[in-house]
Amino acid sequence: MSDYLYTLLGWLLFLAHTSLVIAVTLRVIMKRRPVGVSLAWLALIFAIPILGVATYVLFGEVRLGRKRAERAKSMYRPYADWINVLVSRFPGQQFQVNDQVKPIHELVKARLNMPMLNGNEMSLLQQPHAILASLLADISWAHSSCYMEFYIWHSGGRADDIAFALMAAARRGVDCRLLLDSVGSADFFRSRWPKRMRDAGVKVVEVLPVGAFRVLLERQDLRMHRKLVVIDDDVAYTGSMNLVDPACFKQDAGVGQWVDIMLRIRGPIVPIMWSLFVWDWEMETGERLLEQLEYHPVSFLDKQLRLQLLPSGPFMGGDAIQQSLLTAVYQARHRLVLVTPYFVPDDPLVAALCSAADRGVQVQLVLPARNDSRMVNYACNAFFDELLGAGVEIHLYGTGLLHSKCVLVDEQFALVGTVNLDRRSLWLNFEMSLLIDDGDMVRKLLWLADTYLAEAEPVSWLHWRQRPLRQRVLENLFYLLSPLL
Repeated sequence: MSDYLYTLLGWLLFLAHTSLVIAVTLRVIMKRRPVGVSLAWLALIFAIPILGVATYVLFGEVRLGRKRAERAKSMYRPYADWINVLVSRFPGQQFQVNDQVKPIHELVKARLNMPMLNGNEMSLLQQPHAILASLLADISWAHSSCYMEFYIWHSGGRADDIAFALMAAARRGVDCRLLLDSVGSADFFRSRWPKRMRDAGVKVVEVLPVGAFRVLLERQDLRMHRKLVVIDDDVAYTGSMNLVDPACFKQDAGVGQWVDIMLRIRGPIVPIMWSLFVWDWEMETGERLLEQLEYHPVSFLDKQLRLQLLPSGPFMGGDAIQQSLLTAVYQARHRLVLVTPYFVPDDPLVAALCSAADRGVQVQLVLPARNDSRMVNYACNAFFDELLGAGVEIHLYGTGLLHSKCVLVDEQFALVGTVNLDRRSLWLNFEMSLLIDDGDMVRKLLWLADTYLAEAEPVSWLHWRQRPLRQRVLENLFYLLSPLL
């Protein structure tokens, strides 16, 4: 090939590369996302052009796929109408919402059409064996339906007992359905369990499946992170625990046994939680189950426990979960406790926490001393200087991987569910939380948080500032990438 052709080819490649970088840069700019997120993407694109452009094409935008987007659009009105009709049948729903809770309640009602409902009953389950035993008992007594949705199902130990109970329920005619995330439950889908369950009559669906042919059509890191069980339209569970036996789960990760909570719930909120499962089922399969529920209201009006469901995810309520979290922080007057395994906040959340501490609120952030992601751990530590300097208490729990997720405001209300305090949970994953407006239940949760604090080591700001230079460099490096984590 002549020098002229080499030169021409070089210029063509240069022009193609430059055009691609310019096109992707304009795409980033026109999306008008938070400035930090846009700048992080632009820095990556210009620092490593080919890799940066490829990474943005794969992970830079929310793409759930055309079918899911069309379903979501067509599903909203039927579900909203169904919930409105259902709620009108519940007795005892004329009540006053706590003044501190009211801003979040109104936001969620406006954005998500989710009502706050009175007359619920709730049990706090905090030991793995108690959680699995309670689930096992409720599945064993199921007579009409058993719907379960988890990010991770990991076989082994007592998790297998749940699988056998689910298959036994299906064999006796119970409608058993299981939604599991494709990535979180990858080992499960490679095992013999899906076939065994399907052969027994359990309907098993792999949610948001990944694969080489899906890369350009659907973003592969959008995950279904909910933990939800609804049995006989009467009992529901949610919280932080996946369907695993902690004694058998990630024992080689070097972080100890995972520490979780689940809430067992009865009352008017249960059919609302049921509707979230059937929404996800229809989103993934196209099969509508909504009209199948003939719910006879069960209320525990002597309990006066008010609950509101906050589902979140791409195309669901926009920034409702982030705004609810920020509102909760700004509503705190005396004490604010945040428990989370993964803490990679955005700037508004950091500012809100510092502001709360500055105005005299005791802000306590409880994190695991070690988690299963070194990269996230470095990014998390990058925020310590600013938070400690403002007076936020940071406590590192060392007795296992603290995986519980809750925000407790004074002794008034709480947010409990599956949401981590990171951008992925707030913006990308399908999550769920419960807004709890009940002083007695919040005091139980505060007691649990105090048990975590008793086993945690407080971080001293003076000692923290003496950490090695190498650690600071890594923290600041991953801090720059935190908008992308």
